[in-house]
Amino acid sequence: MALIKSISGIRGTIGGKPGETLSPVDVVKFTAAYGSWVLKHSTHSRKIILGRDARISGEMIQRLVVSTLNAMGLDVIDLGLTTTPTTEMAVIFNEAAGGIILTASHNPKEWNALKLLNGKGEFISAADGAEILRLADTDSFTFAPVDKLGSYKTNDTALQQHIDAIINHPLVDVAAIKKQKYKIVVDAINSTGAFAIPHLLRELGVKDIVVLNEEVNGKFAHNPEPLPQHLSGLCTEVNKQHAQLGIAVDPDVDRLCFVCEDGTLFGEEYTLVAIADYVLQHRKGNTVSNMSSTRALKDVTLKHGGTYHPSAVGEVNVVNKMKEVNAVIGGEGNGGIIVPDLHYGRDALIGIALFLTYMAQTKKSTTQMRRLYPDYFISKNKIELDNGIDVKKIFAHIQKKYRNNPINTEDGLKIEFDNDWVHLRTSNTEPIIRIYSESNFETTAENIARRLMQDIKESM
Repeated sequence: MALIKSISGIRGTIGGKPGETLSPVDVVKFTAAYGSWVLKHSTHSRKIILGRDARISGEMIQRLVVSTLNAMGLDVIDLGLTTTPTTEMAVIFNEAAGGIILTASHNPKEWNALKLLNGKGEFISAADGAEILRLADTDSFTFAPVDKLGSYKTNDTALQQHIDAIINHPLVDVAAIKKQKYKIVVDAINSTGAFAIPHLLRELGVKDIVVLNEEVNGKFAHNPEPLPQHLSGLCTEVNKQHAQLGIAVDPDVDRLCFVCEDGTLFGEEYTLVAIADYVLQHRKGNTVSNMSSTRALKDVTLKHGGTYHPSAVGEVNVVNKMKEVNAVIGGEGNGGIIVPDLHYGRDALIGIALFLTYMAQTKKSTTQMRRLYPDYFISKNKIELDNGIDVKKIFAHIQKKYRNNPINTEDGLKIEFDNDWVHLRTSNTEPIIRIYSESNFETTAENIARRLMQDIKESM
């Protein structure tokens, strides 16, 4: 059982004691704190956009959130079942004061979360998050009198507005995609991707669509994190269907990865690399990804005459860095694509449209496209943390052990080994330490990861 408060929102397991899990009491408290923050900082609107993925607990939490926001005097526009990027876009379209997305992203079904947005449809800053946590911890919020209670209405047009914006994006070529007559298999992981992605694909001119795990019930058919070990079913089906592409997303559709026509994985790290390659051919400029992402993005950026900038992990940090360096494309190695002239948020839908455009214009297969990029191998591992574990002590021990290597401490520990690297950091979304390592050789990346995991265990 867990309750995690971070730049990625208020996230926890369902069931258990208040303060230890994402209980109804905690949902109300944090929602009220967010509502109080909105009322303090918003001058133009009292509207809050609300969306949720298909998690089993979603409807229950939605009712709590709506009632709490209304009790604060805020007007709720409820999108119902939708994607995270659609909710972000709806904040912009409706000129709202903020938004809340009820999703624990890639976490298993036992988890849910409140992801909090500002009036720009972006994740709130670390400073704003700290203020909201302070308001929650001190019960510093006041509910509205009966004559000033907020209103409630639903909106079923947000996804179409979002898709229309993608279709009309200057780098999306619907005619080219339609001409190729692609057959595409989608793993919708029993959530909102089951209707959002086929809708987008049809608007892009794709008629032959096979959807796996299409029942929208939140009972995820496999671990919902779109990693290679969880996508064997999609790989098999792409091969079986003789499809040109497989698409996998997480439950709230902000992460994206592809499967090639031969059933092999394109590599979630290379989702951003390929899309950046396409964007940079048309828009010269800089790129950003977090420091746990493949250096292939740097290679592609330099090829096009731009400058690559790393950021700390987390969408907020990536967005801040993108704004700072005026990046034309950015995101995270986990398949998160941020296209700033659409919106500053990870968006699998725009990622799909741009990737298909690139495929269609070049008339290359997915395997041919993958061969355009250098082969770097990233090993992704994690170690679960028990309550009371002193992570700072662990990291201090490892930093001392590798003191003769270049070390970056901006976000956990990133240690350089000649042309290889390893990044250790606590997760914003789970009680774990993540261990990411990269090398030109798969065995080397795995060996580095195993070595550091052993170092961690010895220091626990």
